Amino acid sequence: MKRILLSVLTVLLLGSTGQGTIKNPMLWADVPDPDVIRVGDTFYLVSTTMHLMPGAPVMASKDLKNWETVGYIFDRLTDSPKYDLSFSLPLDQQEGQQDVGTVYGRGQWATSLKYHNGRFWALLAPNEAGAMGDTYIFTAEKAEGPWAIHSRLRHFHDATLFFDDDGTPYVFFGTGEMCQLTRDLKGVVDGSLRHYFQREADERGLLEGTRVIKHNGTYYALLISHVFAPGRHRREVCYRTKDLNGKWEKNTILESDFGGFSYLAQGTIVDTEEGDWYGIMFQDRGGVGRVLTLSPVRWIDGWPMLGDENGKVPATMRPYRSGMPATAITCADEFTSSEKLGLHWQWNHNPVDKAWSLAERPGFLRLRTSRVVPNLYLAPNTLTQRMEGPECSGSVTIDVSKMKDGDCAGLSAFNGDSGVLTVKKNGKKLLLEMSEQKVYLTEREKAVTKVDEKVIETVTLNPKLSTLHLRLTGDFRPGHNDAANFFYSLDGQEWTQIGTKNYRMVFDYRRFFMGSKFAIFNYATKKVGGYVDVDCFSYTRNDD
Repeated sequence: MKRILLSVLTVLLLGSTGQGTIKNPMLWADVPDPDVIRVGDTFYLVSTTMHLMPGAPVMASKDLKNWETVGYIFDRLTDSPKYDLSFSLPLDQQEGQQDVGTVYGRGQWATSLKYHNGRFWALLAPNEAGAMGDTYIFTAEKAEGPWAIHSRLRHFHDATLFFDDDGTPYVFFGTGEMCQLTRDLKGVVDGSLRHYFQREADERGLLEGTRVIKHNGTYYALLISHVFAPGRHRREVCYRTKDLNGKWEKNTILESDFGGFSYLAQGTIVDTEEGDWYGIMFQDRGGVGRVLTLSPVRWIDGWPMLGDENGKVPATMRPYRSGMPATAITCADEFTSSEKLGLHWQWNHNPVDKAWSLAERPGFLRLRTSRVVPNLYLAPNTLTQRMEGPECSGSVTIDVSKMKDGDCAGLSAFNGDSGVLTVKKNGKKLLLEMSEQKVYLTEREKAVTKVDEKVIETVTLNPKLSTLHLRLTGDFRPGHNDAANFFYSLDGQEWTQIGTKNYRMVFDYRRFFMGSKFAIFNYATKKVGGYVDVDCFSYTRNDD
């Protein structure tokens, strides 16, 4: 009955088709650094997910309204033990150690996606120093994968791959830098590195997030510009030229606030089969992360001007196509597959594959403890999904009967500052705690140096309890302070609020650089061998 109700609720929330207007934000979730291309009748989008695995998600849509994750460019990164959360030293020995730490806020950044000569190509560079930051170029026959590493090159910051009409490959990166690649995409052509523009005096921040397209014989480079002069705002600028070796002209193509939040920029433009164009840009929105907006593109004097007739991001737009089935990038899950997790899930850092299973107890996700760790931020196999605005709710049903002394399992609004619901096995006692947790990381290694844990409320549970229901809600409406609230239930019907009311979720670019996530976790603080079984993840989103 539970699963029938879950399926019915999903249909009621999404509808039988994805018709109706597109409400901006087009994706009210953490989908930063987008690149979007069209192949035939399908739009493909890639985004940054940093320390989450699998990484570099590929999302697809037929109508620019309904998106779903169809694959990932890689399952895991293996350049360092940092990706595994598996290597630590005493605090006084951590500083300067190359392999100590984590990849919180690092990992995969700003992937570029292209389709050329019947193949998909993706270029990304982890935000790391040294060899860990070398650029990856991946390729695949289908956007869904499988993807394979084609080559590794020097680090290119916030780069885009570009194929000219004759097939010559280029990389545009950093603040106005470019170079030509060899035809096999395995090297840089000697002497080709150069600056194609110099930033203006008041552009003291980086111009980054480069995306390059060619239209009617003209090259267009789109970048975000951070301007600190009076009356100037974050904006999207465009450089254009008809000759890659010639002079580039500059224009501002979007300078718009939106929805009660600050100005937005960084993204790309994409055409339809009929020759219309759309702009997809992200906006910082606090605790939910960086969300995507959709705008029309008006070609004026050869410039791709984004926004409506006033140059503003519109509140609503018509879908490019009507009648498409409703899809989403955050989804409920009954864990009925016995082979693989749904593509809407990502692990925090590389998973320990031997410590999770969908087959050991069919219809459940089993999370085993695999190493003793001191806190949630070093726990392996924490499973995440994006939270969404304007309001959302996620709940889990967990069998906790096989937890061992010292085990901690539960549900979190996970970020550098986290609101956490934790079931703790303490000897023969079983406790439920709502806590506020804050992690401290070293600047360079992102090593965990301290976790402040403030327990707000504790409930003593029946030690013979087997099943517990946990829920958290997120309210990202303007003026509601990115509030999370926490609940538990013993029967799945009557819910009791616990802990902090309207816990404020935050976005911190110096630590996670990511919006808050639903996170399901289970870790050991004393000895390994315990496990929990997750029956289902229920999810609703209020789009009003």
